[in-house]
Amino acid sequence: MNNWELLMQGFSVAFTFSNAMAAFIGSLLGIVVGAMPGIGAAAGISMLLPMTFKMSPTAGIIMLAGIYYGNMYGGAYSATLLNIPGDTPAVVTALDGYQLTLKGKAGKSLATGNYASFIGGSIGIVFLTIFGPLLAEIGLKFGPAEVAALIFLALTSIGWLLGDDPVKGLVTACLGILLSTIGIDGASGNARYNFGSLNLIGGITFVPLVIGMFGFSQVLEMISDSKDFKVDGVKKLSIRESMLSWAEFKEIFWPSVRSGVLGNFIGFLPGAGATTGSFLAYILEKRIGKKRHTLGTGEITGVAVSEAANNAAAVGSFAPLLSLGIPGSSTSAVLLGGLMMWGLRPGPLLFESNPDFVWGLISSMYFGNILCLVAGMAVLPFLVSFLKISKRVMIPIIMVICLVGSYAVGNSIFDMGVMVTAGVVAFYLKKQAFPSSPVLLAFVLAPRLEVSMRQALSISQGSLWVFFEKPISAVILICTFALLLFPVIQKLIAFSKARKN
Repeated sequence: MNNWELLMQGFSVAFTFSNAMAAFIGSLLGIVVGAMPGIGAAAGISMLLPMTFKMSPTAGIIMLAGIYYGNMYGGAYSATLLNIPGDTPAVVTALDGYQLTLKGKAGKSLATGNYASFIGGSIGIVFLTIFGPLLAEIGLKFGPAEVAALIFLALTSIGWLLGDDPVKGLVTACLGILLSTIGIDGASGNARYNFGSLNLIGGITFVPLVIGMFGFSQVLEMISDSKDFKVDGVKKLSIRESMLSWAEFKEIFWPSVRSGVLGNFIGFLPGAGATTGSFLAYILEKRIGKKRHTLGTGEITGVAVSEAANNAAAVGSFAPLLSLGIPGSSTSAVLLGGLMMWGLRPGPLLFESNPDFVWGLISSMYFGNILCLVAGMAVLPFLVSFLKISKRVMIPIIMVICLVGSYAVGNSIFDMGVMVTAGVVAFYLKKQAFPSSPVLLAFVLAPRLEVSMRQALSISQGSLWVFFEKPISAVILICTFALLLFPVIQKLIAFSKARKN
């Protein structure tokens, strides 16, 4: 049978009562878990895994998958309303989403997140259906040298990612790189920059850092600002007013498609994950998008590219998981544990030995993605009504969310201290017009660049030629240097023309 016939067969499996209910419950739980800062998809699935013990393997994995992609939808809600990303892939969403909230356009931002999530998720599911096994093999051609080249390309954009001053962007990027070096060296196993502290041996945890830099710094800003936090126009908001106009939908459609394709491909790469996908999609939009000069100031396009990419990457991570047995992210690793718990062995033979399971899971994603969109649009008025709360009530609520969210990551008081410190530092950086986002981007990408580079150099016994002897890494590096030199060449050409004239 071809893929289409197998997909139809999968729908007959997915639409049995138990499997459809599993997709329904998983999607709703995913949205709730995603909207709660500090938990994240991996922890959420781990905590809810016991609920599936009495289910059949197909119903169980359908429910866990629903939690995963539902989490991507929910992560945008707290990022937009509170400037606290519900999960790390939603960090980029907060950049424009919260600015839209401050402009009284929270409904538009949330609706954009829902639409873009649906577009990205749909692209990921269609690609998984048609090209899943094939693209997983292509993703595996990205060895350490290719991954290092790709991340290097992303890091070259970090200085001007946000803010008008590239120097300040580079300073905060260096701060992120320094923070990422704290903890155990992944290659040698030696502790670095922990200053004798046992809490720093494992490094700085990303989630408390994000909550502090976005959420707690926002609390400090609200305290220092004498104006009330209420946003103009919130009382009149309804689902109808939250809907995008045709012009706005056209504005986000192609960037969402473009980011969905990129995010889906990133999802295929082992170890990349949805967070990397959303960052790279945002960088791409900053390079080539029509709104590239105003991203970060409250553009629905910024919300769209982030949400489309992280949803597509989440779905894309199922390709290497199912066809090769290789998890593409920490959440996929938890799912792999669930599959093995049920006696299933992911790999090339899984598509032949358990077609009902594989195609039932893929088919359920079509249903679950639609369900997430409907549920996300239905809860918009309830979510936005949160903004009617006075600042006097809002501040303690956000502080409690920040403290609980940072503590929930590792049940550690130290993480709460990291969150508070990061919030204070981010508050003063903002006062001095230093952008905070390059800190987080560098913190995410630098360790992956370091590990990939050291793995590549170990393979080549220290020869840098390893980055140029393979076509994929060579093309990426050539494009990177071309992009770096392009502004210089452009200025030289303009200078030459001016001299002739």
